[in-house]
Amino acid sequence: MSARRIPLLIACLGLSALATPALAGATVTPVQASPLPNAPGLVMSAERISYAPGEASPAHWHDGFLIAYVLRGRIESQVEGEPLRTYGVGDSWTEKPGAHHVICRNASATEPAEFLVVGVAPPHAAAAKPEGSTGRRRTEEK
Repeated sequence: MSARRIPLLIACLGLSALATPALAGATVTPVQASPLPNAPGLVMSAERISYAPGEASPAHWHDGFLIAYVLRGRIESQVEGEPLRTYGVGDSWTEKPGAHHVICRNASATEPAEFLVVGVAPPHAAAAKPEGSTGRRRTEEK
């Protein structure tokens, strides 16, 4: 399947079976999506997220658990309540379901960046939801 633009990053971490038009500022290429036979009701999905120089995604949150792995360039990422971190090629991070991803962007204004996201969530769950969308868990409600 060829790369496609979606309105709000799953990305900084989206999951293909869970994809929603929730993320702007990235090119998302679905890689694989498969039901988990040992975990009924869950799907494991993988997507390649690409940022052009200087691109970023708006704040969003995730329904599923995910792990991200940097393939090219450097990614700046921050989940609410945690420090801003910069990840380079070979670095990885995880995000829990309900994580509020406040920053996800290419750290370079001159070089592209790309990372792989693998996530586990129920089928049809949104990989990323824009800030303020229905169902978003607010920090005060945790």
